[in-house]
Amino acid sequence: MQTLTAVMGHMVGGLINLTGPGHYIHWGFIQISAANLVVIGLMVVVFAAAILIPFRRPGGRD
Repeated sequence: MQTLTAVMGHMVGGLINLTGPGHYIHWGFIQISAANLVVIGLMVVVFAAAILIPFRRPGGRD
């Protein structure tokens, strides 16, 4: 199983060049990397979905 994980890691890691300089976004005095901005955006989407998607209620009551 460890070999499969290593192979998958190399395959996924080969898709993105990680040796180059990072990409940064500037808004006045705010500076954030593009990768961190994407992660924050995804966290906001998951948080909003968790609030908006109704939970199932146990039992037959409406």
